[in-house]
Amino acid sequence: MILNDRIQSAAKAGHLLASTAENIAAFLQAGLPVWVQQSIAELVDREAWGELNDRFYRYLEFGTGGMRGRTIGVVAASAETGTLSATGTPEHAAVGSNMLNDFTLVRATIGLFRYTKKFLEQNGDSAKPRIVIAHDVRHFSRHFCELSAATWTRLGGEAFIFDGPRPTPQLSFSVRSLKAHAGVVITASHNPPHDNGFKAYFGDGAQVVPPHDKGIVSEVNAVPLSEIGGHLEKSLDGVTTLGREADDAYLAVAAKAVVDGGVFAKAKLKVVFTNIHGTGAVHSVPLLKQAGCDVHTVADQLEFDGRFPTVKSPNPENAEALSRGVALADQIGADVVIATDPDCDRMGCAVRNKAGKLELLTGNQIGALLADYRLTKFKELGWIPKDGSSHVAIVNTFVTSQLHDAIGRGHGVKVIKTLTGFKWIAAKMRGYEEQLTKAMGAGFNYDATPFEERVKLLQQHSTFYAFGCEESYGYLPNDYVRDKDGNTASLMFAEVCAWVKSRGLTVPEYLDEIFLKYGFYLEGTINLYYEGASGNAKIKRILDTYRSNPPQTFGDIAVTKFEDFGRQDIRDADNELIPKQDLYFVTLANGYSFAARGSGTEPKMKFYVFAKENVANASELSTVKARVKETLTALSALIEADAKQRAEG
Repeated sequence: MILNDRIQSAAKAGHLLASTAENIAAFLQAGLPVWVQQSIAELVDREAWGELNDRFYRYLEFGTGGMRGRTIGVVAASAETGTLSATGTPEHAAVGSNMLNDFTLVRATIGLFRYTKKFLEQNGDSAKPRIVIAHDVRHFSRHFCELSAATWTRLGGEAFIFDGPRPTPQLSFSVRSLKAHAGVVITASHNPPHDNGFKAYFGDGAQVVPPHDKGIVSEVNAVPLSEIGGHLEKSLDGVTTLGREADDAYLAVAAKAVVDGGVFAKAKLKVVFTNIHGTGAVHSVPLLKQAGCDVHTVADQLEFDGRFPTVKSPNPENAEALSRGVALADQIGADVVIATDPDCDRMGCAVRNKAGKLELLTGNQIGALLADYRLTKFKELGWIPKDGSSHVAIVNTFVTSQLHDAIGRGHGVKVIKTLTGFKWIAAKMRGYEEQLTKAMGAGFNYDATPFEERVKLLQQHSTFYAFGCEESYGYLPNDYVRDKDGNTASLMFAEVCAWVKSRGLTVPEYLDEIFLKYGFYLEGTINLYYEGASGNAKIKRILDTYRSNPPQTFGDIAVTKFEDFGRQDIRDADNELIPKQDLYFVTLANGYSFAARGSGTEPKMKFYVFAKENVANASELSTVKARVKETLTALSALIEADAKQRAEG
């Protein structure tokens, strides 16, 4: 029986989904390299039906972070594994329409090119589509970067790449500084080593949002597999490799994250920094040293390595990922441990408490500290009015701590809420930029206007973006970059630590000052992982039943409000309509609340739980903290149990 007949027989027997069989057949008929057919045949011989379903039941989709998926299968075929590299990379990225491999990557590149070209033509621009492509340290990252660049130039565009791994925020900046029309980062952020991704950016340096994202997906879906074979050979003729000047240009604007450089001289801050084998040390270390910090790196995590061999997960929000940094900090008496993820768009930390012990802060706590400090300093230095202004904004997401909202209101500035994903925060920045540019008239150059002058003009004619962050350890100080930035986050947080140290306090004590002023806020997250085709169906069941049968109670706590962002018209503080999305916000009778959404970048269902209680005085703060934590834990267990029941139908 020939291979395609065996595929069809397996589908009829119920081993393979109909979509799986259809997508496998398309791959077999597309004239792809011989190892592709050999790999599929091997998996069929092994009756690895679950593996084939997971690999082929759909085509990779663009979510909140672009396109992300496995490059190495759970069950690997010997034809694709081939000879491993010195760092454990297989010879080929695993075959599959739902995998990130040469075929899905080329298809995405072609689609992005065609959308960009059409967009330029529709706007009367005859320029060659120009793209900047960066990559992190993961398996196949350099290969994918070069393959994408080669495809772009073969199609008639201009492509720029870096000479090695670079962080995501540098890509965002470089798209703007090189006046490119699009950008791509090859990364899967802090996902497991077997994953990689293709994050698409547009000319403003931000990840794509509607209508661009849907337009790109439409173009990608229109690319036949038969067209891909002509782009599988890499040729870097015509591809421009960026040199030192690109790094220096990014470093110059990243250094502007500092508000009051004098605090570093007063504090003599000792910092332990770890890039957890990723791109963070390229820029974070020189930025921290330039600011005046005494920087010590974690030696065995300094080298680029896509296996991330010293950690279970290269995620700086996990205590385990920071454990070596904490050990070094205790050994040398450092004030703070700062860590960044593989593509350096996220930053996590551990700080010393009053007892001298290092403790981890959550992303929400870091964001609250940064927001309060920066607004305080902006007022001290005269950047914004002492009473605040409706023309100054901090921007965060609906799933970020409501403490940030309280801080913004307390400082008298506008608080903007967006959907999850930093691209929505960037979209607000673009709107403020466009509003100012329109007000200033022809000849005004936004990027060429000195930052200090821009701050004033934005407050006069638009809105000054003072700070933005999201729950998942992403922060951005200004609008030079249009995505979260682990380098500037490291620098911003070091400034907070230096300022606190100069006051004779610890960072947790400063956080308690904020709690006493605004109330005690605590957050929790629930992540339910559901891999593959069957997992996707479970996530869909949870989302669908939340809409058709919203929860009424959790234990003895009644639901008092249910907001469906996919059906209701919800507006932000600028009175702009929030795009529709399968996001639900649930408010409970005890004042607690939670949000529910499916992850756009990982196979999981996510819940964000929010708690808040007022605090009368410092003496009762510890009691309130304990009570809120206990209530939050109990509520989270009820939410999780309900979701698991919904997942099974």
